[in-house]
Amino acid sequence: MKDVVQLTEGWQLSHEGARLEARVPGCVHTDLLAADLIPDPFLGTNERDVAWVGRQPWTYRRQLTGEEANTAAHERTDLVFEGLDTAATLTLDGVELGRTRNMHRSYRFDVTGRSGELNVTFASAYEEAESVRQLTGDRPNVYPEPFQYIRKMAANFGWDWGPTVVTAGIWRPVRLERWSTARLAQVRPLVTVDGTRGRVELLLDVERTAAGADRPLLAQATVAGVTARAEVVGDHATVALDVPDVRLWWPRGHGEQPLYDVALTLLDAEAGEPLDVWQRRVGFRTVELDRSADAQGSGFTFVVNGERIFVRGVNWIPDDVLPSRITPERYRTRLEQTAAANVDLVRIWGGGIYEDEAFYDVCDELGLMVWQDFLFACAAYPEEQPLRGEVEAEARENVVRLMPHASLVLWNGNNENLWGFRDWEWEEPLAGDSWGEGYYLGLLPRVVAELDPTRAYSAGSPWSGSWDHHPNDPDHGTYHSWEAWNRRDYSEYLANVPRFVAEFGWQAPPALATLRRALPGERLAPDSPGMLHHQKAEDGNGKLNRGVERHFALPEGDFDRWHYLTQVVQARAVAAGIEHWRANWPRCAGTVVWQINDCWPVSSWSAIDGDGRLKPLHHELRRVYADRLLTLQPGVDGPELVLSNLGAEPWDTDVTLRLLRSDGTVSARISLGLTVPGREVLRLPVPAEVQPAAGSAKEYLVADAEELRAVHLPVRDKEFDYPAPRFDIAVETVGGDPDTLDVVVSAQTLVRDLLLQADRLAPRATADRGLLTLLPGERTRIRVRGAAGVGANAIRAALFCVEPA
Repeated sequence: MKDVVQLTEGWQLSHEGARLEARVPGCVHTDLLAADLIPDPFLGTNERDVAWVGRQPWTYRRQLTGEEANTAAHERTDLVFEGLDTAATLTLDGVELGRTRNMHRSYRFDVTGRSGELNVTFASAYEEAESVRQLTGDRPNVYPEPFQYIRKMAANFGWDWGPTVVTAGIWRPVRLERWSTARLAQVRPLVTVDGTRGRVELLLDVERTAAGADRPLLAQATVAGVTARAEVVGDHATVALDVPDVRLWWPRGHGEQPLYDVALTLLDAEAGEPLDVWQRRVGFRTVELDRSADAQGSGFTFVVNGERIFVRGVNWIPDDVLPSRITPERYRTRLEQTAAANVDLVRIWGGGIYEDEAFYDVCDELGLMVWQDFLFACAAYPEEQPLRGEVEAEARENVVRLMPHASLVLWNGNNENLWGFRDWEWEEPLAGDSWGEGYYLGLLPRVVAELDPTRAYSAGSPWSGSWDHHPNDPDHGTYHSWEAWNRRDYSEYLANVPRFVAEFGWQAPPALATLRRALPGERLAPDSPGMLHHQKAEDGNGKLNRGVERHFALPEGDFDRWHYLTQVVQARAVAAGIEHWRANWPRCAGTVVWQINDCWPVSSWSAIDGDGRLKPLHHELRRVYADRLLTLQPGVDGPELVLSNLGAEPWDTDVTLRLLRSDGTVSARISLGLTVPGREVLRLPVPAEVQPAAGSAKEYLVADAEELRAVHLPVRDKEFDYPAPRFDIAVETVGGDPDTLDVVVSAQTLVRDLLLQADRLAPRATADRGLLTLLPGERTRIRVRGAAGVGANAIRAALFCVEPA
């Protein structure tokens, strides 16, 4: 049987003639941090002070002992690296084992009978990228860093939400594998289902030792009590298992997520002894992508188990710019936070990494569909060698590695590169040069079709399906909506109805406690040095301020109020887009918000900040991505009432519409008994008697259904005649637990977008509610955890709401 020895201990990192203790998996930055030789790049402006780390070579050393390399009981010993970041030369006892140039691949070296000092020397990523650039020539990108010339996490070179922290190191596990006769070199599971009968086909390749070249081998597999065997012919075999009465795997919100353990054993057919094993969990479901043409263009609709789905999605970036620090526990926490926002799809963006198995395992369990980009983003990528061979090897390995996961529903060729070619002034300077099209429209679809024919492939995001249409045509395929944030107002989201919105978003700073930790000792202001350093977007603060000014008076010299209003605008902006596009299902078949998470503490588009704290946007996503959504949308003849039901069952409800004056008195009121069929949208004009006068600054419309509320003001907030907000608060302990409090807020006036920022009470404190609107006389409860001993005065200081301009 194959014997595995993990090589996590005994590593050293060479630094200025000394040898530091090194952690594997890890990277140079984590080792230097552990040795107190560099400051934390996430704090203040320290990022600048550690830039030198990415511009020099580094060597990891470890003794590979004779005992570890002992082959007395085995014929072969392999040294296996799951991930090397990035351009490395490996030697053992002074003899070169090989060279690597791809962070996104694993590597295997035969070290049978060998021992001595193992050296892994990493060249500077900048040096490697420059050497490739000299071979291929220049290609354009959107950032002044050479990330398209090296197969490395592009975001290490900085992005409009991330720091420039260029890593090197053994970032994934390394081990010795000692084996005899044969081992499983690759197992490719094709999982299909027809009705209630599932089928698992395991296509396997084996590698043999010289002594095992002619040895007869058997492959035996088991799933759900079904067992099958097949002879290995040459180095290949297929084991097929038909499984009756399987339960279907569904995206969250549509059903359950049953998973089945699959075990494959490679056997010596003569001795009957096991040689190697492979184990995974699979789920049975069908996934199609309906891109058929219709009268409105061509769609982009996910169909799971025959059911058409409006996608409630988010974009995912690496959760740490030092990805070796992302543990399985951290993946689970972040993805459970994601699921709690009623999300059902996570798109892994093309400037990051193929995530660890733990990521996809949790998605399988939670019912989070995964849209997986191949790793190309915002640049023209040369297709010449040495990159082309690396790209194909990387794609093949990761398609096979990830295809067991039921959550994986789409392979996507790139992020914004097809769009960039057409719109970012690339065509003329590139002339006849390669720039990546051959990857996205040639190589990658061929790899997916060959290896994973059970899943759809899309050439890019955005992409209209062919060059017959603009790559970012809202009427065809996927669409990225960035004009509103970059140049306009979020009301611009209502200007069109794309078939599928794969990116859109709005910025806000992180939570105050996150800022205080990341910017110690700084007097916070929108333009203070640390705040500006932790704002990576071009004119990011200018866009934040203009977003606030369009709706509110921009506070001068009041950081707390500025911080609150930017959070309000972020939540409102994203909600406005989702409410509008969801109201137009099935023409629009999904939204994927940019973005759910951060890789460090930064002002960004995230709903969960770099310290893992929830922004108000997270609570707003939970509302607008819930099965049942009540909104008021602009119509030709005034506001329209929209009820969206993404649940399977009909929604029977009573809707109350009230026309109120700004002083809180009711001018008119009606009730409507309505039924919305499952997976459908109901849209009705608001009756004239409860419509506020167009342009009125003293009237507003409120719609209520069960626990849902929608508010319509005829004018922007800064033009509305808001009363000075008045409310009372009371603090109650819950169940005798001093760490859990209920904050009871009783409104005397209209209280718009009330927000309790719990982290202002204590860094670990959380609140269960986001933005709330209370009418005069209404009362609400906000549950706070982690703020033991906090009094009413502190809580009032942490409460914010909209005030008169």
